[in-house]
Amino acid sequence: MSTMTIAAPRVAAARGTRLVEVVVPVYNEQRVLAESVRRLHSYLVRTFPYGFRVTIADNASTDDTWQIATELERDLPYVRAVRLDQKGRGRALRKVWSESDADVVSYMDVDLSTDLDAFLPLVAPLLSGHSDLAIGTRLSRGSNVVRGPKRELISRGYNLLLRSVMGARFSDAQCGFKAARTEVAQALLPVVEDQEWFFDTELLLLAESHGLRIHEVPVDWVDDPDSRVDIVKTATDDLKGMWRVARTTLSGAATPGRAQLPAGMARQLPVFAVIGVISTLAYLLLFSMLGALMPSMAANAVALLVTAVANTAANRRFTFGVAGRTRAVRNHLEGLIVFFVGLGLTTASLALLPGTASHAAQLVAVTLANAFATLVRFVLLRAWVFNPRRAR
Repeated sequence: MSTMTIAAPRVAAARGTRLVEVVVPVYNEQRVLAESVRRLHSYLVRTFPYGFRVTIADNASTDDTWQIATELERDLPYVRAVRLDQKGRGRALRKVWSESDADVVSYMDVDLSTDLDAFLPLVAPLLSGHSDLAIGTRLSRGSNVVRGPKRELISRGYNLLLRSVMGARFSDAQCGFKAARTEVAQALLPVVEDQEWFFDTELLLLAESHGLRIHEVPVDWVDDPDSRVDIVKTATDDLKGMWRVARTTLSGAATPGRAQLPAGMARQLPVFAVIGVISTLAYLLLFSMLGALMPSMAANAVALLVTAVANTAANRRFTFGVAGRTRAVRNHLEGLIVFFVGLGLTTASLALLPGTASHAAQLVAVTLANAFATLVRFVLLRAWVFNPRRAR
């Protein structure tokens, strides 16, 4: 169980009767902490029309972050410092938000990648009672985003998965710029399980399942090239979180506090899974047989093509309930496009292996890549190829 140290029991709010708490979660951020918090504090003092409190939440840093945080608390009138003995952004937000006496709780990344001019538009609908939660979005046409192609691809892919698989209606789950009415956050927090990066997503899915209003604000956002976020680990943890929420819903353990799967998906997923297992076994058998006759890249392409055609036909009929010849040719052509996505993933997994890798290592690599390609395949088949709205 984590503990928390608060250097001062209470920090007075800046001007105004309404209070907004801004949490800045940090872990080993001695490089940017002082500059960022001073800039944030100065900006809010000069421009923010409501009361505010900036809370630095130190997630068990091992460098000088905590010392800097306490110095900032002494120097700046509306800053306090909180220290936890365990890592986890979700853990820090849960602790501070659940004990907050503010009208609105919020958080932002310590690098201040998001333009601060978006902060008032973020919290104003919450203070007025118009909305329950608010998020900054980098995926709106009104946003101006500067970041590398890898981060862009991962972000868009993750949010596509959320909308297609989980039925999410919000556009950007990962932007580190969010707020909620305190009573709403404190009502939802006991049901949110994640303590790390999936915390935001789970909170938003939970809010949508309750019919709460989520306000979105287009933001200007500049990627921090020295960000400490482990992209691969974060993406993996997010996928695990999605799987946990979906599995809980499918198991029948879902409650009104759980995110609900989109209509029809509870039936489609088990059927798709059975077809996927059969297809994967057939693919591995073909790949092993052909691997003795041709190069591994060619064996992978042929095995994947054969099983992809059969997989599309089976999913068309049994998973998505499309019968007859109407649009059959189009469905298979689009299924081939989906096939090329899977081919790219599995080919990349083979290309990353050293030339001396054994056949067993190649099998492990293509199995893992094929599992991820299967998830992508379901998303594309449901959201695009067999989307009933396209048929209408």
